[in-house]
Amino acid sequence: MSILSISNLVKTFPREKGDDLVAVENFTLEVNKGEFICILGPSGCGKTTILRTIAGLENLTSGEIKVDNRVVTEPGSDRGMVFQEFALFPWRTVRRNIEFGLEIQKLSSEKRREISQTYIDLVGLRGFEDAHPYELSGGMRQRVGIARALANEPAILLMDEPFGALDAQTRNQMQNELLRIWQETKKTIVFITHSVDEAVFLADRIVVLTSRPGTIKSIHNITLPRPRSRASPVFIELRKTILDELDAARST
Repeated sequence: MSILSISNLVKTFPREKGDDLVAVENFTLEVNKGEFICILGPSGCGKTTILRTIAGLENLTSGEIKVDNRVVTEPGSDRGMVFQEFALFPWRTVRRNIEFGLEIQKLSSEKRREISQTYIDLVGLRGFEDAHPYELSGGMRQRVGIARALANEPAILLMDEPFGALDAQTRNQMQNELLRIWQETKKTIVFITHSVDEAVFLADRIVVLTSRPGTIKSIHNITLPRPRSRASPVFIELRKTILDELDAARST
């Protein structure tokens, strides 16, 4: 069952001189409930722009986005956003960062504490409730960002290269943690990444974009069972196929 419907999305940005910059053109995609989608493409192809339009942080030039058959016109609690740069409030503790959206909803302190503790436990941060972001590792800070997004009970989790700033070992660990969280919560995830390896490891489907203006070049259904081995011949072949597509996209 489709939870996210994107129809003929076009996004342009005005320029002082010359024609408008076309970032995304005729992007159409249906995402099913509970699906894990990764979007890949050359630098500057509009991946983050697509995610921001789904989040309601950017207005469409034309086209339509629907979540649960409701047209997206602005940000909403049905979509949670996780950013690469963590975007935590440095003066707030782990718990109070996670409770930020709940405070906006004007929930009682008891209810906020109950919900925040559920997600603190889910992301493996029990014992760090009163720590501030500067006291946490990069991976732990990103766990806070994921917990904060999930605490609002969104229908869709939007993730913009959330592990891009992490070292390779922590990144692999966080990929496994995200899969565990996804399998426990059954959330729909749209995940932006530059890493083909990451996309093949995580996704149910991989959407490969063309160079700017970004539109869909191909969609790959990834049927490898989880947990996935990066050393398996099928994994390696899939990664090579998609890398070749990206190389061709960059050269056009």
